[in-house]
Amino acid sequence: MSAPPVTAVAWAAADPYAAALRAGQGPLFLRRADGWLLPLEVERWCARADAVDRGVLDRCEGTVLDVGCGPGRLVAELAARGRAVLGIDVSAAAVDHTVRMGGQALRRSVFEPLPGEGRWDTVLLMDGNIGIGGDPRALLDRVAGLLRPGGLLIAETAPVDIDERAHVRVVGRTDARGTGDPFPWARLGTPALLRYARGWTRAGQWTADGRRFAALRSRSSRTASSSAEPPKRTAVISSQRAANTSAGSPVADR
Repeated sequence: MSAPPVTAVAWAAADPYAAALRAGQGPLFLRRADGWLLPLEVERWCARADAVDRGVLDRCEGTVLDVGCGPGRLVAELAARGRAVLGIDVSAAAVDHTVRMGGQALRRSVFEPLPGEGRWDTVLLMDGNIGIGGDPRALLDRVAGLLRPGGLLIAETAPVDIDERAHVRVVGRTDARGTGDPFPWARLGTPALLRYARGWTRAGQWTADGRRFAALRSRSSRTASSSAEPPKRTAVISSQRAANTSAGSPVADR
């Protein structure tokens, strides 16, 4: 598998990002070469999962992989529910924060080898992480390879109908040029995401408190459910520690 031109090192080396996560607050922006700024919601990311987050997590099935987990609020919430969950992020500060919040996380790019490939039940791409790598179709193909047949992807999309690619830097001030090399990013609304989702089955889309989400299923087995409605019962495991999870759990496969 060939990876798209993802510059994980550029994001990980962006000192303003690590500093903001450690402080739990911004300001923090993605900055395009033309000076346009996208504010990043550091305070919300560093807090505990809110009601909208919890509603998304209610829809998750089985084992969950949070791609670009950031400071780990979703991983920590699922872990507190007794769910088998792993976060991955290229930022050491993000991984450290996730672990401090009580979740499991690895410092890894989604395009690198990962535990449990082809066996995850749910993959999350929250907080605009459908933009990772700047190539939505390549990212969707990669996620399909991480999921079991019929597995569920839940993605948070832009609140407007947009399909944009750019090279960006992370900056901590509106007048800053940023550190490290620019890296590719994308912004997608739900219509654009659905256009790229060839070979996927639509499983729902919704809006909550101004945030937009879409659920997709990978090429499914005949036993897979057709919707991403919140399950009536949530699967619970006894421990999140890798040594205590079952041999069939992707979280235990290091």
